[in-house]
Amino acid sequence: RMPGYMDSNLEYWKSEGQSFLRRLSRWVDLLDPLSLLASDAEIKNARLLLESKEGSSPNTKVKDALKLSLSSVHPDTGSVIPLLFRPPAFLPIAAPLVIATMLPHRGIKPALFWQFLCQSYSAGFNYANRNATASKNDKMSLKQLLLIVGSVSYSACAGAVPQFMMKHYGLRNQAVQTFFRTVLPVPLFAFLGAFNVMIVRGEEFENGIEVFDANGNVVGVSQKVGLKAVGETAVSRALLIGTTAAVPNLLISFIQRRRFIQRSPLVLAPLRHIATAFVLGLMIPVSFSLFPHVGKVQKANLEEEFQTDTQLYYHRGL
Repeated sequence: RMPGYMDSNLEYWKSEGQSFLRRLSRWVDLLDPLSLLASDAEIKNARLLLESKEGSSPNTKVKDALKLSLSSVHPDTGSVIPLLFRPPAFLPIAAPLVIATMLPHRGIKPALFWQFLCQSYSAGFNYANRNATASKNDKMSLKQLLLIVGSVSYSACAGAVPQFMMKHYGLRNQAVQTFFRTVLPVPLFAFLGAFNVMIVRGEEFENGIEVFDANGNVVGVSQKVGLKAVGETAVSRALLIGTTAAVPNLLISFIQRRRFIQRSPLVLAPLRHIATAFVLGLMIPVSFSLFPHVGKVQKANLEEEFQTDTQLYYHRGL
């Protein structure tokens, strides 16, 4: 994008993304995994089309180009997001990782392994879709790299705590096992999802992020807005992971009381996996839409240098 001005992707979210239902409808369309088949050259051509005179006419070609741009291009840098970390890739990659982390592992090592993979992917996704205006350059700082490695390692160990407790202390009581396998993971995984966002995107509230006026001009950098953007994303991620952990457990606890399930208990495991993937797929567009992609902030909530403008805008990230 042009330095000092809002990117065309952000302009779209600013004008069309202030309603939750409109954001939800748009994200359902943008998360189409077929978008991943587009090459970098096709994505760049789509951006060129949108920036040309033809980009202002609402024909099918322009709509497809807009979809490709919104789902594949980072609005702060203008560069194509790495394939594995684009929003349409989130469900196909995250679903098997989330299912694997929620399995009742018999040992500590498999639990740690899958937690580490899941937290590593989450960190990569959070970093690739951050607000990049907080970075002093395009390269990751050594401090940020160490923080990300530390947060992934901590989250992996913390996520394996339920399996560790049951294995280490030989917990056999049915009620205790139910607590560690179905109850504790819900708040634990929700917290770790939010924690991952806060650490990976810590530069945004340390250095501040760019703030725009109503015309899309950059008017300064705000640490308070950076904290607001990261906090909103952390809440949305906690909702995504917490709901994905809770709903399948509730569903299975309800189903397993039925007689036909008691006759065939082996179907419970695949049912749990299907339910987990289904709930995750439903919650991804909801969590992405929970807060505006381009949020509004009142001058009363900003530093003194921004008191001249009544309302400003910021890129929340994803």
